[in-house]
Amino acid sequence: MTLTKIFTWALRLTAAIIMLQTLYFKFTGQKESIDLFTAIGMEPFGRYGTGGLELIASILILIPRTTLMGALLGLGLMSGAMFFHFTTLGIFWGGNATLFLYALTCFLCCFILILVYRNGIINLLKLKF
Repeated sequence: MTLTKIFTWALRLTAAIIMLQTLYFKFTGQKESIDLFTAIGMEPFGRYGTGGLELIASILILIPRTTLMGALLGLGLMSGAMFFHFTTLGIFWGGNATLFLYALTCFLCCFILILVYRNGIINLLKLKF
């Protein structure tokens, strides 16, 4: 296995694990998740919608043929998360910066994956539905 493959798999796994580990909180209606989405005015539909999209992004990232699509979706989702941390929640939501750091880490992993797979963007634009 080449160093590039190891590096991209590390990025894929990191992004997917971060998004997947938050699904428990979103889908089971944990107080922390409800409080967060209430604070940004998106409870409950935003919580379920975001969780569903994060699940899709994680699956896409882990499949080599669809990594670029998953990384693009993940980047968009983490951009939204960071936006709300900067504008509404604050970086230290809940007394610490853990959620913000997870969003930032996932954002960076997705961004680097997009750079690595940027040649595939042309192929995505050619897709016919």
